[in-house]
Amino acid sequence: MTLKERIKNEMMVIKALGVVYGDIGTSPIYTLAIVLALIAPTIENLFGILSFVFWAITILVTIQYAWLATSLSKKGEGGTVVLVQILQPYLKNAKAVAVVSMLGFLGLSLMIGDGVITPAISILSAVEGIVLIPGYESTPKLTLLLIASAIAFALFAVQKKGVEKVASAFGPIMVIWFLVLGGIGLYYVSQDFSIFKAINPMFAINFTIEHPFITFVMLADVILATTGGEALYADMGHLGRLPILKGWLFAFTTLILSYYGQGAFVLSHPSAISSPLFEMTKDFSIALYVPFLILAIMATIIASQAMISGIFSVLYQAMTTRIFPHFKVDYTSHQLRSQIYVGSINWFLFACVIIMLFVFRESGKLAAAYGLAVAGAMSITGILMSMIFAYKKERIKMLFAVISGTTSFVFFLSCLLKIPHGGYWSLLIASIPLGLIIIYTQGQKHLYASLSPIPKDTFLLEYNEKYQQDTRIKGVALFFARRAVDSVPGYIAKTMFQNGIIYERNIIVSLRSSNDPLGITSNLLPLGDGIEFLVINAGYMEVLNIEKILKQKGINERTIFYGDEEIISSKFHWKLYAFIKDASPTFASFYNFPNEKLIGVAHRVEI
Repeated sequence: MTLKERIKNEMMVIKALGVVYGDIGTSPIYTLAIVLALIAPTIENLFGILSFVFWAITILVTIQYAWLATSLSKKGEGGTVVLVQILQPYLKNAKAVAVVSMLGFLGLSLMIGDGVITPAISILSAVEGIVLIPGYESTPKLTLLLIASAIAFALFAVQKKGVEKVASAFGPIMVIWFLVLGGIGLYYVSQDFSIFKAINPMFAINFTIEHPFITFVMLADVILATTGGEALYADMGHLGRLPILKGWLFAFTTLILSYYGQGAFVLSHPSAISSPLFEMTKDFSIALYVPFLILAIMATIIASQAMISGIFSVLYQAMTTRIFPHFKVDYTSHQLRSQIYVGSINWFLFACVIIMLFVFRESGKLAAAYGLAVAGAMSITGILMSMIFAYKKERIKMLFAVISGTTSFVFFLSCLLKIPHGGYWSLLIASIPLGLIIIYTQGQKHLYASLSPIPKDTFLLEYNEKYQQDTRIKGVALFFARRAVDSVPGYIAKTMFQNGIIYERNIIVSLRSSNDPLGITSNLLPLGDGIEFLVINAGYMEVLNIEKILKQKGINERTIFYGDEEIISSKFHWKLYAFIKDASPTFASFYNFPNEKLIGVAHRVEI
């Protein structure tokens, strides 16, 4: 390996620390404080807690995601959608496909449900460190909430301008953050290396035997140490597996040093349980405390940014695969089409974050709502991986997938206790995208069944007759068709035959989502005089620039036609689907064609 390649690889590792590990990297700010709010900081209890933290991170993050999940990919891409795509070819019946698809929908929705709590708990927990600055101990809670809200507003407001330039600084900042976490942790660990005995799983086992009920309750808070671990797999396509794994080795080491350093500090300072990380940093150096606090706030902003970008990316995939309604998408980078901004989603997330801040008012209370959806998403990942490894007959990996999946499910059961204490908020938020997905996919299914496409041969017979007889309009017209294979949508026949609108060159365009995450192919097939069929196959993670594809084919369209169905129904759920469809950008305008070229052809459909 040349020096240039080595430097490039190391830069990818640094980038991974900024893009992937922001969420899990800020968990030490609040995790141990929340657990110690339940349990007295005795030596036996602390050793049991630290043992649970170590093995939770090891099983749920290192084994489930860093090893097992990242070994499953399609063209280097990862995520719940990829697991579903890998598994579906092995399934033999429609019911199994439907169940796996629903698990995928649920995993996506749970990600959003807990995702909005990430900025709220991360930013607020860092801002609360202000009260440890000498002279600011009596800072009103409302002031802290307003500061956190202002930071959140700035974070969401900047999304429209794109974060490409700012993102280049994320990696170095997070490297500094992890080094400081690990360095301060190592300082306190070095004063009592016996704290590392807590790595022994027997301390967790003995704690469980002596306090079974408390253990079950405590697991709902211990899982906070693993939140963000799923990003190892979800972001694999952006960075590659090796940089992510190298980054995790570094992050894992510093996280364990931080947690065990906090444990050693609490043993000698039992009164510091409300905020052990900030207390031990203040004790380490009062002069460095304010810079550390600023660094912590920057780290929480980076963690929140990763969540926002991840949700944009996942929902865009859902839109292009037609399981989620279209929303207006803006491209914030001329160089990177993957840099996107979805305004309606952005401000929905912001509203949810503000609601979370002012409903719970403290990071400790926010923890009562946090973790439920993460544990649910991890459980779904465990189920899907176990099935894939079973079909592939990779028995060792299947065994570990079952173990990690079962562990995730135990944590999920514990997190169910959070529902009465605020956990219902993450489920309530997750139910919104899940409801949209179910209504939209079922509505699309019924809509397609109600449409009356014309057999292609029948259409071409009448087209050839009309094309030869009627006066043709100069230029090129595009007609978008969802499923133009053996049939042609009725609106095209209505436009050409009833309205007499036939151009010199007529191109029927069909966009298809392939089972692969990346890759774009396009074929232009002649069907007759003046009529062609353009098929564009795109990976479900591709951000399409259709105009670029058209230009490459030498197509300079004058007009773009698309079917605009007016849905009539007496049933409430289909009326709701009709409202969602009407409120969404059209199929053609979603891909950023100039509005002056677009013509929607209305067609009334009863479902």
